[in-house]
Amino acid sequence: MYRTRGKVVGVAVAIAASGLLAACGDNDSTASSTPTLTPSTSASAASSGATSAAPAPAPEGEQAPPAQPSPEDSPAPAPQERPAPVPAEDIPAPETADLGDKEKTFIAELNKQGVNPSNPQDAITIGNYICGAAAAGKPDSEIAIYANAMAGADPAFDPAKMPVEQAGKIYIDVAKQTYCQ
Repeated sequence: MYRTRGKVVGVAVAIAASGLLAACGDNDSTASSTPTLTPSTSASAASSGATSAAPAPAPEGEQAPPAQPSPEDSPAPAPQERPAPVPAEDIPAPETADLGDKEKTFIAELNKQGVNPSNPQDAITIGNYICGAAAAGKPDSEIAIYANAMAGADPAFDPAKMPVEQAGKIYIDVAKQTYCQ
């Protein structure tokens, strides 16, 4: 008796949930267009030009023709931007006084390989991740995903000097050789 009642209640709840959620799957958006940003100098010029270029109202009984957007109104897609790397002279000197010999060796080897982290603690964090993931038996391809992301997030990383994949590989190799032991 309890099994049948439980099944009936379960089916009723499933039907009610699917009925309530059916309206959520339409994938329809209420937004009609994407907002765009315009420079403030052109916005003031456009607003002054818009007031002088407004069409005269139609006489009573006649309908005004619908306004047609001009080619100037449709925005061009904005190019993708990446923040510029921080110049080396703007990066404060690393504080390595509180680092052990193993950490200092790790950072010195990274510097020899061409990776100059802006903060030694960030490099140590990446090294700790690599050592932990390697000890857990993770493949290098999986470790590289996170090492690349962390290396590329460093403000001192410059993609013009080396690809982020190369920086991630350097972190992995140097950590396994000098830091994970």
